[in-house]
Amino acid sequence: MFLDPLAGAEAVLRLRALVSNGDLEAYWRFHVACEHRRLYPTPDQVQYELIA
Repeated sequence: MFLDPLAGAEAVLRLRALVSNGDLEAYWRFHVACEHRRLYPTPDQVQYELIA
């Protein structure tokens, strides 16, 4: 498995930008909400197929 070190560095820089801009808390709430929707779909979303 090959991990791109530049992708990891980009992720760290994005997190640092969120912290320095004061947007980390809002981003984290958004991230948690997205993960919750992904893990616990509503009944009408259960029938969808994943295409990725």
